[in-house]
Amino acid sequence: MNDFTWGFLLLLAGGLVLELWLLRRQTLSVRTHSNRVPEAFAEKISLEQHRKAASYTLANIRMEQIGLLFGAFLLLAFTLGGGLNWLDAWWQSLDIPALWQGTGLLLSVLALSTLLELPLSAWRTFVVEEKFGFNRTTPRRFVTDQLLQLILMLAITNPLVASILWLMEKAGDTWWIGAWLVWMSFTLFFTWAYPSVIAPLFNKFSPLQDLSLKERLEDLLLRCGFNSNGMFVMDGSRQSSHGNAYFSGFGKNKRIVFFDTLLKSLEADEIEAVLAHELGHFKRRHVLKMMLTMALISLLGLALLGWLMQQPWFFEGLGAHHHSHAMALALFLLVIPTFTTFFTPIFSSLSRKHEFEADNYAAQQSSAAALISGLVKMYRDNASTLTPDPLYSAFHHSHPPATVRIAHLSSKLK
Repeated sequence: MNDFTWGFLLLLAGGLVLELWLLRRQTLSVRTHSNRVPEAFAEKISLEQHRKAASYTLANIRMEQIGLLFGAFLLLAFTLGGGLNWLDAWWQSLDIPALWQGTGLLLSVLALSTLLELPLSAWRTFVVEEKFGFNRTTPRRFVTDQLLQLILMLAITNPLVASILWLMEKAGDTWWIGAWLVWMSFTLFFTWAYPSVIAPLFNKFSPLQDLSLKERLEDLLLRCGFNSNGMFVMDGSRQSSHGNAYFSGFGKNKRIVFFDTLLKSLEADEIEAVLAHELGHFKRRHVLKMMLTMALISLLGLALLGWLMQQPWFFEGLGAHHHSHAMALALFLLVIPTFTTFFTPIFSSLSRKHEFEADNYAAQQSSAAALISGLVKMYRDNASTLTPDPLYSAFHHSHPPATVRIAHLSSKLK
């Protein structure tokens, strides 16, 4: 153990304590306000529905606490516990090229992490979601979807990892620039292909059939100068009763997707307002800004890895016996979240700023009143807490708290 080991353990413990403390604050806030509906929602959400949201939130908090502790245990098992060393030794014992030994190591870590977290995912689906009436999936469909996700993840990740390891071996000290170009190309291709290639493997997407609603939404798209590759309804009700709407893809392959559960819950003017909000993200260039931000962060991250892999203390401090490119990449991907925990509020704040801007756009292009009404129904139907702890929300919520967001939109009515 060296100084880096102690720094890693200190940050891991500090981040874990911080997250558990924030969850404790969230628990107290939700419990304290569970017997009174906030005034702004009193006419639309009953006390019974508010209490259900509180209970649902508390159940998810318990799952999050377990997930945090298990995640910390898994990280220590892979690093200081010798898990990576064991996997690396096993792959090196195979009579295959070094490139595929390294690729196998990375994919093994990815597959094992996914499989070990499956019990928590199953519990969340068949216990928590089931208890509160949200689960619609069956054990067979759950297992099928999980296996398909794992197979796709490994199939897609395999050439990406192999390409980066090849560059690390052959491209010299500036390998990280080529690796960044590969990563960005992969990200853009996946974003472009996801709507029409990946997503249909898990759900059925049908063109929007409601002609009057379709005409209304097309008028909105025309007013906003937005072109898409169609409006689709996803059979989300086969898996969950939660409702949502989203855009996916880019360029000419952009799709507008509505969950069937959302269309059943909202009125036409509310759906239009929700769509106007999503359009606001594109018109205010939030998607582009976030992509550029993540591109810069990934470039800096790869440059940092390029330096760290030349430092023996990096490997030794995390318990690695073999100082290889694959081991460096595996260690970096495993431990980097530990060193970025305290930056979370910055990105959450930026995301909430974008949400306010998209709401402003929706109020201009559609109706602030309809958006308020639609959001309140979504909060109700998804059992979203209306009373989060402000500090917990600042760390973890990409959207403003419900009361703050509704108050902001209400100011647009005056």
